[in-house]
Amino acid sequence: MLSKVLSSTLIGIDGFKIIVEVDISQGLPAFDIVGLPDSAVKESKDRVRTAIKNSNINMPVKRITVNLAPASIRKEGPSFDLPIAVGILACIEVIKEDSFKDTMVIGELSLDGSIKPVSGILSMVHTGKELGIKKYIVPYENAKEAGLVSDVEVIGPKNLNQLIEHLNGKSKIEPININIDSLLKNDTLKSSFDFFDVKGQENVKRALEIAAAGMHNIIMVGPPGSGKTMMAKRIPSILPDISFNESIEITKIYSVSGILQNKESLITKRPFRAPHHTISNSAMVGGGRIPKPGEVSLAHNGVLFLDELPEFNKNVLEELRQPLEDNEVTISRVNGTMTFPANLMLVAAMNPCPCGFYGYSDKCTCSQNAISKYLSKISGPLLDRIDIQVEASAVNYKDLNVTTVSETSEDIKRRVIEAQKIQLDRYKNDNIYFNSQLTAGLIEKYCALGEAEQEILRGVFDRLQLSARAYHKILKIARTIADLDKSENISVAHIAEAVQLRNLDRKFMF
Repeated sequence: MLSKVLSSTLIGIDGFKIIVEVDISQGLPAFDIVGLPDSAVKESKDRVRTAIKNSNINMPVKRITVNLAPASIRKEGPSFDLPIAVGILACIEVIKEDSFKDTMVIGELSLDGSIKPVSGILSMVHTGKELGIKKYIVPYENAKEAGLVSDVEVIGPKNLNQLIEHLNGKSKIEPININIDSLLKNDTLKSSFDFFDVKGQENVKRALEIAAAGMHNIIMVGPPGSGKTMMAKRIPSILPDISFNESIEITKIYSVSGILQNKESLITKRPFRAPHHTISNSAMVGGGRIPKPGEVSLAHNGVLFLDELPEFNKNVLEELRQPLEDNEVTISRVNGTMTFPANLMLVAAMNPCPCGFYGYSDKCTCSQNAISKYLSKISGPLLDRIDIQVEASAVNYKDLNVTTVSETSEDIKRRVIEAQKIQLDRYKNDNIYFNSQLTAGLIEKYCALGEAEQEILRGVFDRLQLSARAYHKILKIARTIADLDKSENISVAHIAEAVQLRNLDRKFMF
């Protein structure tokens, strides 16, 4: 007898429909799985056989052949355990094939028959919905995650016997129901990091406000103790609220990576990733024999913070050039080519020299050769991709006076959100969210300058010998500053401030 079960596998962060064909026929007892399975899939036969036996069901002593179609796609992971088991149960008439018709089945089996969670459920269900599949059987612990996809029916059985009773109509497993609006509004706890704690550094805080409003990359250069790391950790408290579509994109990446917490069905905060400077190339941009997302993708729609930037391996930093430019990273391996999203806000902090005091204090003991070697780790092409370059000077004693009143993160975030609303309305037909995502064509459309503005920018371009990329970066920053001022047009003042936010190359000789 032959049965067919719909299932899915992962290719990058996207799902791909797989048809699990199960045939049980007369012949010498055997259990074969074909269709380009990996080791984890081949081992399914042992898990499935034992799970069925321990669920008090007699396993047929016949020839069992399982085909995973299409055979040209590599199948990975244990998520085919449950569809294989369902196919076998249909063949031996424990359940009827009509009971799971047009239903996608995904899950791993334990030896006692319980159904264990798998990675990438959200991506697989999301792809299934696009293909017109409306019903899904997934592990109980993955049900909330799968339920994030609207207009589909998701049930989450805990074990094989519970699923059999449901399919036979003896008991009913209630479909999961997720209130998306309540999930997005559930994040009401105030961050423990607030800009109110930051004394002084008004120029840096202004630069961070501009960076947050337009999701611009930013680098802070200054001596030790000037508050670079302190301010970077407070950036999430002023970032614009995340939209549902952005949240789904992030959750898919975390689900595929296997780092989505069991109790967390939707990521409702923008990611803040801060890897250590000993990170490898593949951990930063993604990789492995079977490519997985790296830190640049885990920071998608959020912040990637690189503290002590020159301490990172130079090869790792150079790997960032393509993701920062294209907002995605493509990894090629023998098994195929994967493209992961990497639309992030890079925040970097560094000292001006190995000891940290060059240009700020007589305490600097570094030779010119040591300083040049230290700064040379940050290449010109990489620095050119960082929109905002700001100096964090040493804090004065008077700034540390406890009577000094600083703005709270809530005050800054209010202005950031107002600027974001302007951008969302402006780009509603362009499929982008922030000024940092403007392409060359859209810059011409939305960053038009008057004669006075063109004259000042022309002088800066010639005097500083800027690249075309730096020219576009200045226009993007000026557009964000204008949005913060609620100005429809970019003025000379906006251009001037944007230029001032890219002046570190002259002082520190990058």
